[in-house]
Amino acid sequence: MPSTPKPSPLLTSQLSRQRGFAQLSAKNRETLAGQFTLVTLAAGTTLMTQGQLPSQLVLILSGAVRLSDPDLNLSVQLETGDLFGFGATPTPQLATWQAVAAADCELAWLSAQDLGRLCAKHAQLAYFFPSLAPADRPQARHTSQVSESSNALNLLGTPIRSLIKRAPITLAPDTSIQATAILMRDLRVSSVLLVEQGLLFGLVTDRDLRNRVVALSLDINRPVADIATLAPMTVSANSPAFEALLLMARHNIHHVPVMEGGNILGMITATDLTEQHSTSAVYLAGDIYKQTSLDGLKSISTRVRQLQQHLAAADASAYSTGHIITAITDAITTRLIHLAEAQLGPAPVDYVWVAAGSQARNEQTAKSDQDNCLILDDAFDETAHGTYFKAFSKLVCDGLAECGYIHCPGDMMAMTDTWRQPRRVWAEYFRKWVDSPKPKSLMLTCVFFDLRAIHGQAELLDGLRHQVVQQTKGNSLFLAHMVSNALKHRPPLGMFGQITLSKGGDNPHTIDLKHTGIVPIVDLARVYALSAGVTVANTHDRLEVSAQAGEVTEQSARDLRGALEFLGKLRIAHQARQMAQGKAPDNFLALEELSNFERSHLKEAFSVVQTLQGVLGQRYAGGRF
Repeated sequence: MPSTPKPSPLLTSQLSRQRGFAQLSAKNRETLAGQFTLVTLAAGTTLMTQGQLPSQLVLILSGAVRLSDPDLNLSVQLETGDLFGFGATPTPQLATWQAVAAADCELAWLSAQDLGRLCAKHAQLAYFFPSLAPADRPQARHTSQVSESSNALNLLGTPIRSLIKRAPITLAPDTSIQATAILMRDLRVSSVLLVEQGLLFGLVTDRDLRNRVVALSLDINRPVADIATLAPMTVSANSPAFEALLLMARHNIHHVPVMEGGNILGMITATDLTEQHSTSAVYLAGDIYKQTSLDGLKSISTRVRQLQQHLAAADASAYSTGHIITAITDAITTRLIHLAEAQLGPAPVDYVWVAAGSQARNEQTAKSDQDNCLILDDAFDETAHGTYFKAFSKLVCDGLAECGYIHCPGDMMAMTDTWRQPRRVWAEYFRKWVDSPKPKSLMLTCVFFDLRAIHGQAELLDGLRHQVVQQTKGNSLFLAHMVSNALKHRPPLGMFGQITLSKGGDNPHTIDLKHTGIVPIVDLARVYALSAGVTVANTHDRLEVSAQAGEVTEQSARDLRGALEFLGKLRIAHQARQMAQGKAPDNFLALEELSNFERSHLKEAFSVVQTLQGVLGQRYAGGRF
């Protein structure tokens, strides 16, 4: 752990060699050295994840540190005597780069606040720290906002293990409710785990004590197992905190046990993940589930755009942002389903509400329409049950529209009779689309192969999906038509590799990031997945799994994932700027919004897609399948 000893001779010596700190007197340097925190780290240790560089100035006393942007595959190695972080690292890279020990190293840390105070006292130092803006300038206020957002959201890449604050508090399931409450009070914890024979049995929270004991006047001498959540959802200690955040947001829970194999390591809570309650996905989802009317959901849905702005300010990855924004859509959808069932009564037969398109892929942004369908149990009878499900689906789809998820222009929604059918009818749909790959069939396959269960009996979808991939795997005729259809969306590159802008329409002289950038990658990944029999829906994950299945090389899959991430971040940042200006978000990017550095990488991303489209086209045209 870091310590703050008396100024070490090595630190004092290094400060005197720094061009900036050399401007100070020896006495001031000695005082300054006492404000640094010393830490020794082993090679390979992550010092700072993306979004953390604005919090510290770091001096390398010995060893080496590698700064990198994992999304752009850029890196630079710093050696003994170099500075990085707040003030030293150029402003454009502050929020996007991360730091890893390239060798065993000894570092000295100075907080951003201490550096700011030092430069305010010794004005000449500001010359040597180019990314340190005066406190009264707009840039400084923006940096402060970015840092605040980063502090709340940089946990996305942090291992859950590092967030565990104490050993697990465990009790036997037959412990009395009163004894459990006393222990929680004495240890000042909001939850305890129930363990039997070394295995996780259940979870009890302070909310359980309020809602299941006090509110119901339950006998406090009963075993605590009577009020516990049995077999609670868990997360792996090695998973990123991002996964715990999604689990909490999707299921409206605030406590999750952390496991390492079969061993319980501890507990993670929503508070551990973020203190920015107003825009946190966890707390936003919690507020969604508290709403009892459509008006309440409409009001709360306006915070989705603010959430995306905070994610963009913290430079969260496009992959993370897509999952988080989609988790909120899932929560709104689920709550609308609850309200519809409260109004109409329980469903007469089993069903599963299914998301399609970007929601199914966990790739939504604040600019999204709705694509969904309803798979009904084969016990469905139109005469007996049709009226219920027609009204039910209309309530949910119209509710989504009221919350900002506009009706699908192509009517690909559960409220459309065609897309609200028993499982046997859906199976026949897919059989016809695969066996007779006409243009409309290919379009429908692109929409409805990307499916994910949101609410209801997920088994209805799982069995259908397995059946479909068995029909598409290695189906050369169908796949060849899918490739031809996928190649209709091309990156906007001219003959000599220059970016070509749209010439007409409502958004002239722009790039359509969605249809000419992201959609071509989504289409490529879908073809790989169909050919390999892969059932995952997310594009990034499809590319990874398809590479493992041999449908695309590991290098090509990495290149496509990198291009997807870069284009996705451009799109999210573009929309965040629009929302900050009070404009409606769209997908049309003007090159003037980009630096020369970003333009260069945009060309590279488009070139990757163009090249792999050509490879796929040649593979199928050559009759490999």
